Amino acid sequence: MKIIAAYLLAVLSGNTAPGASDIKGILESVGAEANDERIEFLLSEVKGKDITELIACGREKFASVPSGGGAAVAVAAPAAGGGGAAAPAAEAKKEEKVEEKEESDDDMGFSLFD
Repeated sequence: MKIIAAYLLAVLSGNTAPGASDIKGILESVGAEANDERIEFLLSEVKGKDITELIACGREKFASVPSGGGAAVAVAAPAAGGGGAAAPAAEAKKEEKVEEKEESDDDMGFSLFD
């Protein structure tokens, strides 16, 4: 991930085709190790491609990945059935109870300044 970040930083600085030395320089400037194999692999994968097109393609692929939205579906289903106002109200009450419990556990029975 750090190699990709270094590549993107080089592109943002105006270098349209960063090389291995550019990426190594960025990584070394922050004290990170540069893995030559991974740098060469990245450069071979992006060679001749436009970075904005690669990012757009990646966004499309990432958007199709499920991200655990099951709770939103459960809340939306009663809303479509006509009793939708009760479900969000119940969710709000549950959230308030959780927050109150967290506040009471903050000091864990002792005070730092006693």
